[in-house]
Amino acid sequence: MLKRTRTLLGSLAVAAVLSLAPTMGGALAETYWQCVPFARLVSGIQIFGDAYTWWQQALGKYEEGFQPKAGAVLCFKPTERMRLGHVAVVSEVLTDRIVQITHANWSPIEGSRGKVEKDVTLVDVSPEGNWSQVKVWYDPNRDLGGSTYQTYGFIYQDATAKILASTGVSNAENTAIAMAQSAASHMASAVRPGSGPLQMLSQAADSTDRIAALIAKATRGDAPSN
Repeated sequence: MLKRTRTLLGSLAVAAVLSLAPTMGGALAETYWQCVPFARLVSGIQIFGDAYTWWQQALGKYEEGFQPKAGAVLCFKPTERMRLGHVAVVSEVLTDRIVQITHANWSPIEGSRGKVEKDVTLVDVSPEGNWSQVKVWYDPNRDLGGSTYQTYGFIYQDATAKILASTGVSNAENTAIAMAQSAASHMASAVRPGSGPLQMLSQAADSTDRIAALIAKATRGDAPSN
């Protein structure tokens, strides 16, 4: 029963984040995350349309460049298999050639696409060191993928984008956790008439803690392809 409760809590927590998406950065409440609405939500950068159009759309609206910064969006060029391009948010700069990114709908995880990957490795392999060619962590390999991807460059957050990212993440996180806790209360009443919601939540504390951590990891902007 605890396993069923965890499944329900996890599903409702994710649903809560998705349900908030239309009011935070324009992300759509879909059954899985696509890279564009997720990047918009996490970065606060207000660009819409397919990923490969972001670089051109950002001209004159956001600063662009060829060196990573935390919170910046890296724009991938389209390929034969990735015709709409891809966007990913830089969560941390580790070295002059290695960063961590947070993005959605890249690796198939547990057989499913549309998942969020937080703080995964991306390496600059361009001869010039300008991040025009990169390799990306691929979860099924538990290592960098074998393909090299070409990129346009980085779109940097402005002050408004930083505020939008911070506000959106906070609201999504708080609402999703509240919904998960509410679901646990209802489950406790329905499954164990003699046990109160607090007792049930106590027994499932490790589960709710993991849900909270997952929500934070999946939405924190100071943190698979189309």
